[in-house]
Amino acid sequence: MPDYTGDVTQGGPPAVRDLPELTITKVSVGPTDNNAYLLRSKATGTRVLIDAANEAPTLLALAPDGLNAVITTHRHGDHWQALADVVTATGATTHAGRADAEGIPVPTAVPVDDGDVLRFDDIELTAIHLVGHTPGSIALLYRDPAAGGTPHLFTGDCLFPGGVGGTFGDGEAFTSLYEGVVTKIFDRLPDETWVYPGHGKDTTLGAERPQLAEWRARGW
Repeated sequence: MPDYTGDVTQGGPPAVRDLPELTITKVSVGPTDNNAYLLRSKATGTRVLIDAANEAPTLLALAPDGLNAVITTHRHGDHWQALADVVTATGATTHAGRADAEGIPVPTAVPVDDGDVLRFDDIELTAIHLVGHTPGSIALLYRDPAAGGTPHLFTGDCLFPGGVGGTFGDGEAFTSLYEGVVTKIFDRLPDETWVYPGHGKDTTLGAERPQLAEWRARGW
C-alpha cells in the first residue's frame, strides 16, 4: 500500500491509512471539499464515521457492511448534509458536541462534552471541546495503542494547515478558539501528532507549531 499522505480530491479515490489496530479512510465530498473519515477496527470490524458531510452513496460505499456510529464535529451544514440518509441506511448512533447538537437537524443520541471518552468496542476517541468556530465544536483524539500512544487528531474546522478555523471577524471568538487550540492541543500533544482537518490536506502539530505566534498576531 502506498504511503498515506492525506491528499484527496473531490470525486477522486479515498486515501487509506493502515495503522496497527485501525484503518482510517479519508474521502473528499462536494460541493465544498469536505473531508469525511471512516475508522474501522481491525480486531472487531467496528466502524465509526466522522462527519457525514455530503454524498451519502459515497460515504456508504466506504462501509458496505454498515456503521456503528457517526460523529459530527460541529453544526455547520456542510458537515451533516448526508447525516440523515446515512443514519437511515445504517441505524448508526449519532454523536455531536452538546452545545452544537440543537443546530444539527438529525437528533443527537449522545451529546459530547470536553474530555468525554467515546468507546466503540476497541476504538477509543477522546473529545476536545473548542469554542470559537462554533459553540460546540469537538476535535477527536485517537492514541495508537500499538505505537506508544502516537496521537491522531480529527479537528473538524478548528485547526488546519496554516491556522485555526474561521471565526468570521469576531475577535472574541478568535481569541477563544486560538487559546483553546493552544492550551488543549499544542500544549498537551507532541509534534508527531497527525492532524486530519475537515477540509483540505492533513498536517502535523510539528509543522504548525512554529506559526502559532504569527496566527495570534494576525488575528485569524
